[in-house]
Amino acid sequence: MQDLRIFLALALLLGSCSPGNRADETSIRPPANSTAASQVQNQGFPMQNASLAGNQRARIGMKIWKNESGGKVTGLTHWNIGEEFPSLGIGHFIWYPRGFDGRWTETWPEFIRFARERRAPNLPAVALLPDCPWSSREEFLQEFNGPSLSGLRRWLATAVELQTDFIMTKSRAALPRIMNAAPVAHRAHIKDCYDKVASTANGTYALIDYVNFKGDGTNPRERYKEQGWGLMWVLMEMQSVARGQSAAREFAAAAKRCLDRRVQNSPPDRGEKRWTAGWHNRCNTYAAPF
Repeated sequence: MQDLRIFLALALLLGSCSPGNRADETSIRPPANSTAASQVQNQGFPMQNASLAGNQRARIGMKIWKNESGGKVTGLTHWNIGEEFPSLGIGHFIWYPRGFDGRWTETWPEFIRFARERRAPNLPAVALLPDCPWSSREEFLQEFNGPSLSGLRRWLATAVELQTDFIMTKSRAALPRIMNAAPVAHRAHIKDCYDKVASTANGTYALIDYVNFKGDGTNPRERYKEQGWGLMWVLMEMQSVARGQSAAREFAAAAKRCLDRRVQNSPPDRGEKRWTAGWHNRCNTYAAPF
């Protein structure tokens, strides 16, 4: 585990120190045989143009892990107070217990399917269960240091690259879904804003991270008072600005406006205002040159 942390830290440091990487504004390409890849290619959407270099991918994975749980191994298996499900991995993928049908898109089963398609080794038996085996936060915490959750954290800590690839693949598949779901009058603006944000390295990171953070915005259940907060809604919210860092800054500002509106529209008993500061801090990272 210590060796893994040293490796990832070095990858992060080298990526941040390399002038060539800062100037590189290329982006992601999913595996050619993946469902997400074929969906994007068949519909002809010009996503970002090329694969991210390995150190850039490592940096994105580490930033997402830090965003979700401070980059801590213990944060790889987490259950928020007031929620009905745990959040797992660097991307805090949602896993529902049996019988629970929430409004949020359940991403843990998607990740496990992705891992199996990639023939990921040593998948823990608990990860393959059809439903989350812990029915409550209390039960989850009681078993936090038990063999199942401890083993799951160990595996997740060695599978950061796999989780990063999954998050990036979902991000690439988002734009076609958004274009199909968005009101016709907004589609040109959405596409224009997406391309402008994607023209910088930190903008590419923003698009990848935000889909994992708050979804693509196409799920009609992920709305309060008919207003959503996923990527589609952020792109619709954006003002028209120039390509480059101006677009990245406006994306960050639009994301905060959408999340503030979510809090205002949320049921009072959810107490979502307590998350505002952390959400804003995460969005601020999108405006910082990579």
